[in-house]
Amino acid sequence: MASHQNQDLSHKAGELTGQAQVKKDEFLNQASGAAQSAQNQASNLSQSAQNKASDASHEQVRNMAQGAADAVKNTLGMNSPNDPSNQTNTPSNHTNPNNPSNPSNPSTRI
Repeated sequence: MASHQNQDLSHKAGELTGQAQVKKDEFLNQASGAAQSAQNQASNLSQSAQNKASDASHEQVRNMAQGAADAVKNTLGMNSPNDPSNQTNTPSNHTNPNNPSNPSNPSTRI
């Protein structure tokens, strides 16, 4: 009878060990899936940040190029005074050579 009880206990121990192994595998699979998901989200956020930084630098370069083109046009007298995007021809602009308060064009009155 003791032999039968030992076999029964051994069988139950084997079942419990197998069930514990299954639970461990399920837990590890869930943890691996969560880690993969976190890695994907971090990668997506990093790519999004890089895209935004790239867009900002492209805009900055575009603005600098436009400013340089406007400066060349102003120097050569090719900027249209009726162009609403041309802010250099406004009398209140301190860089406008026709502005009397421009330091390079001081008033002759003292």
